[in-house]
Amino acid sequence: MISAKSVTRRSALKKLAAGAAGLSGWWGNAVRRAQAGGAVLVERQDNGAEIWQVTSERLDQSNIYCEVPYCSRDSRYFVYGRRAPKETVNRMEFVVVELGTWKQERLDTTISISGCAVTPDGTFYYLKKVGGGEVAIMRADLGLGQPREVYRLPPGFPVRSLGTVTSSHRWYAAGTKTQPGWKRFDILLVDLKAGRHAIADSDPYILNPHPQFDPADEGTLMVQHNRGGRYTTDGKLERLVGPEGATLYLLSIPDGKRTELPVGKPHTTPCTGHEAWIGRTGEILLTVSASGDYRPEKGNLLGVRAGGQVRVVARGHRFNHVGVSRCGRLFSADDWQPPFRIVIGSTRTGRTAVACESKTKPSRSQSTHPHPYLTPNLKWVIFNSNRSGWPHIHAARLPDGMVESLLS
Repeated sequence: MISAKSVTRRSALKKLAAGAAGLSGWWGNAVRRAQAGGAVLVERQDNGAEIWQVTSERLDQSNIYCEVPYCSRDSRYFVYGRRAPKETVNRMEFVVVELGTWKQERLDTTISISGCAVTPDGTFYYLKKVGGGEVAIMRADLGLGQPREVYRLPPGFPVRSLGTVTSSHRWYAAGTKTQPGWKRFDILLVDLKAGRHAIADSDPYILNPHPQFDPADEGTLMVQHNRGGRYTTDGKLERLVGPEGATLYLLSIPDGKRTELPVGKPHTTPCTGHEAWIGRTGEILLTVSASGDYRPEKGNLLGVRAGGQVRVVARGHRFNHVGVSRCGRLFSADDWQPPFRIVIGSTRTGRTAVACESKTKPSRSQSTHPHPYLTPNLKWVIFNSNRSGWPHIHAARLPDGMVESLLS
């Protein structure tokens, strides 16, 4: 167990105030959260990790997700989403945070976190309702701000998943539902360069598709296939997955050809529905049910590629939600058992280390799930936790030498 060393609120705020410096550009008018009761150093764990609670307001909020880092290219900023109580049309907002000084600035309002995406160069995409039922795809650099519209979707394409954008910024994809009833679901594909959109794939079981473009190949889109999942006729989720369990497939862009991957039944235990590309290697990191041949001591964190064998990446934890660093060398995951440790490790050797304990108590609310991701500079882990009694965004500064020991 990693025990805690207490840190007083006064000392934490004093440290923050001393570290806050003026910034140029769009951050010139940033809210000075450090002096206004914002981020607080809540704990130093015995391994040296510093745990900062970044948010303080009792709003619905999320670090968004763990598959990719929602950070600027230089790791100076990250973005999170939260409810915007005063807004009546776009009822959520994205807030950008400067790591270390904890200054925060609202980037823009949005429909929801659904549809948002980030590219490896720190360009952030998200959706806004505009007039006539249309939806604008917006784009902003997380280091500079300056949101602008890049495409407008007509009515009839409700986005139902997170989005994904290719490294070239040409293709945008997300899950949608274009047909009446709740029997079939679709993958929306937008060619931002040519200025047109289409349906790339349709299926009864891509109701929770988690689409992700291969960072090294913009012609390959990973899709989660929740076999047996279904809704009632009036649109209520009956079950997210059936006894067949979830699996994954690759979708060729733009022609829509499928390549099935040998994960999930009958190849492995069912996929948990948590996966991410391992950098530019063409390999996918995923978790499967931690039972039988894939119980924790044997390893339920796997790697798979098209036409390749499945390999065990790491053992020793009940891995659940996963993400991969931008460089592809490290993974982050939550260990799905109390105290819900956040584990990082090498995607090559499988060597792992406990970064910190999230101390969350997961419920059905996604904002109580840690969903940890590493910043591109490999110095911080961003995660959710309700350890205070309310779900908040947290940042853990990694102990000195931890990353180096995993990569050596």
